[in-house]
Amino acid sequence: MARVVSVFLPTLPTDRIRRADPSLSVETPLVVIARSGSKRWIAAADQAATKLGLRVGMPAAKAQALVQGLMMMDADPAADLAVLERLTLWALSQYSPVVGMDPPDGIVMDTDGADHLQGGEELMLSGLVNRFRGRGLAAHAAIADTWGAAHALARTIDRETVIIPRGETDKAVKRLPLSSLRLPAETVASLHTLGFGTVGDLVSTPRAPLTLRFGPEVGRRLDQMFGRIAEPIDPIRPAELVEVQKSFAEPIGAPETIEKYVSRLVRQLCLELEKRGLGVRRADLIVHRVDNTIQALRAGTAKPVRDIAWLTKLFHDRIERIEPGFGIEKLSLAATLAEPLIETQGASSLIEEQVTDVTPLIDVLGNRGGQRIFRVAPVASDVPERSVQRIGPTADEDGATWPMHWLRPPRLLTRPELIEVIALLPDHPPVSFTWRGKRRRVRRADGPERIFGEWWRRGSEWTAVRDYFVIEDDSGERFWIFRSGDGVDVETGSHKWFLHGVFA
Repeated sequence: MARVVSVFLPTLPTDRIRRADPSLSVETPLVVIARSGSKRWIAAADQAATKLGLRVGMPAAKAQALVQGLMMMDADPAADLAVLERLTLWALSQYSPVVGMDPPDGIVMDTDGADHLQGGEELMLSGLVNRFRGRGLAAHAAIADTWGAAHALARTIDRETVIIPRGETDKAVKRLPLSSLRLPAETVASLHTLGFGTVGDLVSTPRAPLTLRFGPEVGRRLDQMFGRIAEPIDPIRPAELVEVQKSFAEPIGAPETIEKYVSRLVRQLCLELEKRGLGVRRADLIVHRVDNTIQALRAGTAKPVRDIAWLTKLFHDRIERIEPGFGIEKLSLAATLAEPLIETQGASSLIEEQVTDVTPLIDVLGNRGGQRIFRVAPVASDVPERSVQRIGPTADEDGATWPMHWLRPPRLLTRPELIEVIALLPDHPPVSFTWRGKRRRVRRADGPERIFGEWWRRGSEWTAVRDYFVIEDDSGERFWIFRSGDGVDVETGSHKWFLHGVFA
């Protein structure tokens, strides 16, 4: 069963304008105005404008009268569509082989078989929304068994992320409003006049009278939402994408037959990549079934490769996941992410030691899923949680080294945990502290080590400081704790104590 993610970008036009003009203040309410003849109305409003009571569809003159200092920009649907296309291509390279545009304000993805590469559905959705926020775009994302359900949930539920477990779509959508069915506005208004308020009201109504009055569209949208009929996603494809295909006069379904044709497609793909001097980093196998549905498999590599045998093995190891259904009518293999591949001379065991290549192991573990493979590297920062970063397993060294002038714990907590402390201010170490419900008496202590805030990041860190202590309790365990602030001036910190690390 497919798993479909719908990403809703509610303020895409206003976000696009703010990204194009960084001088616009975030506090200034901004609306986008659409025109039709002499009529002008709000086509999009940012969060600041929405909080002031402005809404999509409101006449522009009324909005201007209600809010002083309102920033009004003309709508540019072509520019919005171009931004949406770029975001869709980015999502294709990052999340799933099957990604399509859902204009005017959304992206749709089939993540079945690809979500494990992001650590599962929950981590994938939260990471997706956070990355959009980092780009200055508000986003809501929902995942369900059908495109219709995911589309409706992303646009009607207030939470940023919504996950509907497999098989529970029916229960999740019955209370949604009729506007979530992607029906024309006049049809929704007519249904409201007849007393229908939710999707569940339509489900419990005989289909024939609805079809007779409104045509087949109402029934079709209901069937798509509940998965009774397929709604395939039209995948977006960049112009420079390297892709090979094989269509079949008679549908195939046997695993050994699928393996045979996948091997041929891998060979053809590698030949095309060789002509362009490229190696594949991420390859997508898309299976087109005769019932007009699509299944996709994604395989990634730690570095650019063009090894036919190795790429074939990566896909053959996962062919059992393919569900041919009534048969497969076409197979497509695309190098979604390709990079220049430079051939290097192999080392000779006569003159130098052979270096063991661990990238095949990284590829196997990375495609198995469950968690992402990474290395930990140092960052030039005195703030402990900022002095570490995750990098790719085969990334080049940048020459940075770990600081050795101060003792650091081998285990640093994800975030500092608040503790209760008895200590004499401003510079004395704690006498005792309570962490996770257990009180510990301090036997030895070393410090303080003062760490200043990084004022160039944000103004609030101009006066911020932390005083760190290495302490040992009466059982011999050692901890790394700090006080927020200098112990005298409240502007330097809250003067609360936190535990940040544990020594071995």
